[in-house]
Amino acid sequence: MTAQLAVDIGGTFTDVVLESEGRRHSTKVLTTHQAPEQAVLQGVQRVLRESGTEAAAIRRFVHGTTLATNALIERRGAATALITTAGFRDSLEIAYEHRFAQYDLFMRRPQALIPRQWRLELPERCAADGTILQTPTEADVLALLPALRAADIRSVAIVFLHSFTEPSNERFVRDVLAKAAPELSLCVSHEVCPEIREYERLCTTVANAYVRPVMSSYLERLERELRDELGLRVPVMLMTSGGGITDLSTARRFPVRLVESGPAGGVIMANHVAAAHDIKDLVAFDMGGTTAKLCLVADGRPEESRLFEVAREYRFQKGSGIPIRIPVIELVEIGAGGGSIARVDAMQRIQVGPESAGSEPGPACYGRGTQPTVTDADLQLGRVDPAYFGGGQLQLQPGAATQAITDHVARPLGLEPAMAALGISEMVDEAMASATRVHAIERGLELHERTLVATGGAAPLHAARLAQKLGLRRVIIPRDAGVGSAVGFLRAPIAYSLARSRLVRVDAWDHAVLDAFFQSLSEDASRHIAPMAHGRPTRLRWLVDARYVGQGHELQLELAEPPTGPGAAQRLRAAFEAAYQQHYHRLIPDHEIECLNWLVMASVDDDNGGPSRAAPAPVTDRATAVSERSLWDPASGDPSTAGVFLRDALEPGQWAEGPALVVENQTTTVIPGGFRFSCASNGDLILERHEP
Repeated sequence: MTAQLAVDIGGTFTDVVLESEGRRHSTKVLTTHQAPEQAVLQGVQRVLRESGTEAAAIRRFVHGTTLATNALIERRGAATALITTAGFRDSLEIAYEHRFAQYDLFMRRPQALIPRQWRLELPERCAADGTILQTPTEADVLALLPALRAADIRSVAIVFLHSFTEPSNERFVRDVLAKAAPELSLCVSHEVCPEIREYERLCTTVANAYVRPVMSSYLERLERELRDELGLRVPVMLMTSGGGITDLSTARRFPVRLVESGPAGGVIMANHVAAAHDIKDLVAFDMGGTTAKLCLVADGRPEESRLFEVAREYRFQKGSGIPIRIPVIELVEIGAGGGSIARVDAMQRIQVGPESAGSEPGPACYGRGTQPTVTDADLQLGRVDPAYFGGGQLQLQPGAATQAITDHVARPLGLEPAMAALGISEMVDEAMASATRVHAIERGLELHERTLVATGGAAPLHAARLAQKLGLRRVIIPRDAGVGSAVGFLRAPIAYSLARSRLVRVDAWDHAVLDAFFQSLSEDASRHIAPMAHGRPTRLRWLVDARYVGQGHELQLELAEPPTGPGAAQRLRAAFEAAYQQHYHRLIPDHEIECLNWLVMASVDDDNGGPSRAAPAPVTDRATAVSERSLWDPASGDPSTAGVFLRDALEPGQWAEGPALVVENQTTTVIPGGFRFSCASNGDLILERHEP
């Protein structure tokens, strides 16, 4: 018997999923923030024991973690220095030279990860075309070591001007430091982010250097304890923010690529589930203990980006964070998780988040915290049955939830606890709906024909109400939605994306020179996945950022075939003009086109194959409720009687009308009045709205 494991560390819970012989076992344990590997070990031990699986049977272990993200947000990275071109050490604070909150007189800019005294300069210069104008001497480099050692620096980011065109100066400095101070962790920008735009390349390299010692230490401890404590000797693979799986060696070198790994897993599972139902356009909705994430999937492909922000000073204000330039699945993130804290502001309004109780202390109903959270409100509204919560591993305290809501929200507003809880829930649901609408409008996309696919422990409790607010008529709650990101890790392909900047005018295309460049790019990307491919063929996907000469922004094009051979320039021109026409409804005649960034994604087919078809199950009997609960309806503001159904007892084709609750170990699905649910042939819950 062979099996595979996936572990997702979130802000509140650590999710563990084991798949073996077509069966799936899962568990949730509270995240241990001071030593995240302890929760991993606890969860893995539990799922191995409950499934009766021996550690020797595990053949694949995939991991996603928020550790890199938390290190950046909480400024808990290593003592890091920057070595840069003389005259450019303040670029880290000069940033974009703009005000992201124009009318806020007290606007706070993100604090630089590296203080000014640890930003060191060297006499070197590379021209924009790659010509080396000045190279530092070995003595120049060695002269920096006393300052680095006096400050007990553990990691160094080396970022020179225009090094993405010619990296020889960065290589020289790295090699000198590696020989003279082998204890230092060294990151060079031409390896971390070999792309144009100095500030983003600088921030990405600095962030990588800042979290690298922390992540390397954690991954080393995790690998050792999995081996020594559990006897798990399978290689550890890591989920990346771009939706692919990489090996431990690459993760240690480029930990910044792990920053959004958990949410990416949720999107992959949602898309996998939608494909099983022949759905190509969807809203992937993931809601955990700390945040809610939404991604729009069009024609079966999630939105992608190569730039996002982390550690925002104003959590959801664009421009207030540290820009990271890596391949990511495009997500809308808001502070609306189960642990988000509710309060009453100075204007007597209910505010929820972005602060979260997390796992320490956790929601009030866990018996550990005193602040009211979204989970406390859900419990107050009857959406959570304490008898089934977390498979009985965590005993909820309804009285503590009521007390917290009363003290902090209900009494200050003169409301009953249930109405205060309803206000908390509605604020969260409207925040998620508003963020989704804005995201869709900004991209010119329609929502009303899409299906909402919910993953995460808190998402099924709020998915139907979110669908009502967005005007969506169908919601899918996958089997094991509560641990959806971890399940998504097991569906993710082995893949690695690599981007490089090279300015090329289409009218001056030299296919002999460029073919060699593209060959080098594809070989470098393929090299990262070769240890995991085990001889399977590598597939390459090509993208390019192109624009008219003189423009400041680019359009990203996906190329149907590699940009090689004598006809590459003509194919690229046709692809650009088609995309430009679609985007702007016009062309600029007789104007030159230039390509700026080239990206290739190397991947191999996973061992799991494509999604199995979820054939529509014929409608059979009405499902039988095992009990009833009082459930508050947010649309009407009144309580109603809801049937409670056990998900494991539902048969394909069984159905029932809302209001209802479908309970399982890891989450609860809330079906309000006006919805009907049915069980698909693969166990997915299909919620369909029949009210106007």
